[in-house]
Amino acid sequence: MNVIFIIALQEVLTGLRNKWVLSTTLLLGALALSLTLLGSTPTGGVGADSLSVVVVSLSSLSIFLIPLIALMLSFDSIVGEAERGTLLLLMAYPLARWHLIVGKFLGHIFILLLAIVIGYGMAALALALESEAAVELDWSVFGGLILSSILLGGAFLALGTLISTLTVERATAAGLAVASWFVLVLIYDAALLGLLVSAQDGGMNSDLLDLFLLANPADAFRLLNLTSTETVRTLSGMAGLGANSALSSGVLLASLVGWICVPLCIAIGVFLRREP
Repeated sequence: MNVIFIIALQEVLTGLRNKWVLSTTLLLGALALSLTLLGSTPTGGVGADSLSVVVVSLSSLSIFLIPLIALMLSFDSIVGEAERGTLLLLMAYPLARWHLIVGKFLGHIFILLLAIVIGYGMAALALALESEAAVELDWSVFGGLILSSILLGGAFLALGTLISTLTVERATAAGLAVASWFVLVLIYDAALLGLLVSAQDGGMNSDLLDLFLLANPADAFRLLNLTSTETVRTLSGMAGLGANSALSSGVLLASLVGWICVPLCIAIGVFLRREP
C-alpha cells in the first residue's frame, strides 16, 4: 500500500504543477460560479428554489466537462510513460504492475476531486451568501451532486486508463479518448432518442430503457441528479422519465461504481500481459 500511495502522491504533485490542470480547475470553478449567480434569476418565475436551479445547471455542466477533464488526465497514464521511456524504469522498482495502475488512478481521482470540491464549493458558498433562506434549502441534494460528479469522473478516469493500456502511441490514445467522450456524452443520447422515436408505435419496454441508461455512465449520472426531487425533475424536463424509470438512486450509484471497477480491472488484466 505504501507503493500505491507514493505513486498516487507523485501523480498529484505532477498534476498540481501542470498548468492545464490548474486552468481546468479554474474553468470549472468559474463556470460553476457563473451558473450559480445567474441561475437564481428564473426562480421567481417558475416558483423553484435557487438550489434546484443550480443543481440542474451544474448537472448539465458536469455531464459535458468532467468526463472530458477525466479523459485528458488519464489517457496517457501508461502509454505516456512508455513513450517517454520511464515505464521500464518504473518496472525496475519492486512493485507489482497493478500498483502502478491503481496508484495513478488514485492520484488522478484526487486531482479531480480537488477540482470538483473547489469549483462546486465556490458555487455553494455563493448560493449560501445570496440566498436569504439558505438554511432551509435541502443541501443533501447538492452533496449528492458532488459525490456523483466524483464518481462520474472516476468512471471516465478508469476508461481513460484502459485506453492508455490498450494503445502504444499517445496520439492514438488521445484520439480514442476524445472519440469516447464524443460517443458517450453526445452521440449516445441522440441515438437513444432516435431509437425511442422509432419504437414509439410499438413502445419500448421500460426495463430495456433502464438497461440502456445504465450502459452509459453519463446517463446514469444525469438520471440520478436530474430526478432527485420533484422540482428538479420539472426544471430539467425529466419528470416523465423519472416517473417511468424503476432505477433507484442506489442502483444508479452502484452503476457508476461499476463503471469505475470494471474498466480498471480490465486495464490491470491487459497491463499484466503487456510488454513494457
